[in-house]
Amino acid sequence: MTDSIFAFNSFAEFLAMGKHGFYVWLCFGVTLAIMLLNVALPWLARKKYLNQEIRRLRWEAQNESGS
Repeated sequence: MTDSIFAFNSFAEFLAMGKHGFYVWLCFGVTLAIMLLNVALPWLARKKYLNQEIRRLRWEAQNESGS
């Protein structure tokens, strides 16, 4: 008897996860999506905020010089 470090005999069995593959891979996908959103959304919000501040400062500088 050979000792195998793998729990599955083939890649197809690995993907099927003993007939639980859909649930397992769906959970992995949802988790990955949430983790990516946790990084992307604050980054996008910061970028939007900085752009708004740049526009506000330019507007204020333009109005001060025109007065």
